[in-house]
Amino acid sequence: MVDVSAKPETAREAVARAIIKMKPATLSAVRRGDAPKGDVLGTARTAGILAAKRTSELIPLCHPLRLTKVDVTFDDRRGNGTLGVEARVRTVDKTGVEMEALTAVTVAALTVYDMVKALEKGVTIAKVELVEKSGGKSGHWRR
Repeated sequence: MVDVSAKPETAREAVARAIIKMKPATLSAVRRGDAPKGDVLGTARTAGILAAKRTSELIPLCHPLRLTKVDVTFDDRRGNGTLGVEARVRTVDKTGVEMEALTAVTVAALTVYDMVKALEKGVTIAKVELVEKSGGKSGHWRR
């Protein structure tokens, strides 16, 4: 683990995204909230938030951080059964929240998969990526 004790606490934010591809009929069930396991997006949002909070338990060399905000949102405007997932994570701490945002978006996407697999086995999770980060020594970065 890297020693961050000499670093100043600064406001930091990271945004990560993922794409989930499924049949349009499966996405319609997700939108209606009538998938076999219930409210897919609400459950996936909660799972993503919980995952962000537990990132240091999952990724061995991540520091535990005091998260001040975790927001997980979904966007299905792309059409053809494509669902976008975005996680935005904030903190005021000594190190960044990129891993927390990436963990949140990944676990949210995996939760969507788990909740729709009874409807469709061929769901694909793709393009998990950091989109933007700000704060700290390296400043602002955007993909």
